[in-house]
This record gives sequence, C-alpha cells and structure tokens, in this order.
Amino acid sequence: MAEDGRIVLAVPSIGEGGMDTERSGHFGRCDCFTIVEIADGAIVGTRVVDNPPHEEGGCLRPVNLLASHGVNALIVAGIGARPLAGFDAAGITVYFDDAIPNVGDAVAALVAGEVEIIDPGYVCGGH
Repeated sequence: MAEDGRIVLAVPSIGEGGMDTERSGHFGRCDCFTIVEIADGAIVGTRVVDNPPHEEGGCLRPVNLLASHGVNALIVAGIGARPLAGFDAAGITVYFDDAIPNVGDAVAALVAGEVEIIDPGYVCGGH
C-alpha cells in the first residue's frame, strides 16, 4: 500500500482491458494491465496500460513497467519465480487468485479481503 493508504492495483487483462474484461491467466503475456486505484475501500480511478511484447526485457519487463506507473499491488493467476522476486524487490505486493475470471470481480474480492498474498510455492516453472 502507498503511504497514503491507497492501493494502486494492476490486473493482467485480455483485449482492451477495463473493469468488465476478462483477466489474463499469464501476466507476462497479457494484452494490457487494468490499473485500479483504491482509496478507503473504494475505487477512485481506473486506467489501462498496454503490455509490450514479452521479449522486450524478458520476465522483468512487466515489473519495471508497472513500477513506473506507481503500482503497489498485483493480482495474478500465475507467475514465475524470477518476476515474483522482481515485484518483491520493487515493493509491489503480489496477490493470487486463479478462480475469478472478470477484472472487476477480482478487484471487488481483493477490496473485500478475500484474496491472499501469493505463496511462493504457487510459482510457475520455466521463468
């Protein structure tokens, strides 16, 4: 969380992104990230950031991209050990949920405290 208590949450998204779109199962290869700003448990802003091709900067490219947009939290359905370590080093908290398909519903679950911080045992192989 930011010093002012705000959460700037990134959700890997398919297509154009936004609250009504489907989440991407592979954060590194998602089309874009829906960025949701949350203050006092309420959504105060949303925006979409395109995700460049995975080859540009490898697994750590999304870490640097999201950090440059002020993100301090990320919710994923899967992640490799290397990018997870990168997010940790950047001070970005990674949450895990692989059941909720919709961006808005995943955000609501996180705000309600129903999404846990990822267990390092959940990392994907090959990253």
